[in-house]
Amino acid sequence: MDEVTISRAITESYVKELLDYMDVDVAIAGAGPSGLTAGYCLAKNKVKVAIFERKLSVGGGMWGGGMMFNKIVVQAEAKGILDELGISSRQYQKGYYVADAVETAATLCSRAMKAGVKIFNLLSVEDVMIRENGRITGLVLNWSAVSLANLHVDPLAIRAKAVIDATGHDADVCRVVARKSGAKLEVLGEKSMWAEVGEMEIVENTKEVCPGLLVAGMAANAVHGSPRMGAIFGGMLLSGKKAAELAMTMVMRGEA
Repeated sequence: MDEVTISRAITESYVKELLDYMDVDVAIAGAGPSGLTAGYCLAKNKVKVAIFERKLSVGGGMWGGGMMFNKIVVQAEAKGILDELGISSRQYQKGYYVADAVETAATLCSRAMKAGVKIFNLLSVEDVMIRENGRITGLVLNWSAVSLANLHVDPLAIRAKAVIDATGHDADVCRVVARKSGAKLEVLGEKSMWAEVGEMEIVENTKEVCPGLLVAGMAANAVHGSPRMGAIFGGMLLSGKKAAELAMTMVMRGEA
């Protein structure tokens, strides 16, 4: 196979998938643990879902564990998600389990894709589509390299029945909506680390923050002003699962 044939195979395959996913049930911004979990839960229920990740790699901050010690902690409430995905863990003390950060991130990504999630990496969300009723109806995308190079290149858009902001600490999508939509949405910013409170509130904060837009993972705590948690990830997984359940309800109701 010559170089042009290889190039053609890559280009044709990618463009075909991008065209197919310009109209989805659920669009997720961010392929960290909450975004991947939400995507997995949606895809296994036959929901058409795409994740758009601005970085080259997926998995968010999970790869490095705590301070580059590649272990993570998951509380008992979320262990069932690890078990379903086939991720190994061991009990550290009652109610808390230790898992390998690399295995968890890699397996979560693989299982999400095998369930049917389409992940587009190196694509950044720079805007959203908002219609007259104030509903978020899609994402506006551009190559991450465009913003890094400070180039003026117009973006393209995809349509979705529901959008999940799983962009982590920055809550990028919610910040765009707060700035442009006129909706009463304020990103309060996350507080200092307090794992016990942050883990509890992250699931409570996973909700629809304006019509068509759900928030999950650390973005949920950033929007609502809750603490960060550090290298305990059970709340992130549970937040992704809850976001998927909420998004699925929106899709089934035919909200658009």
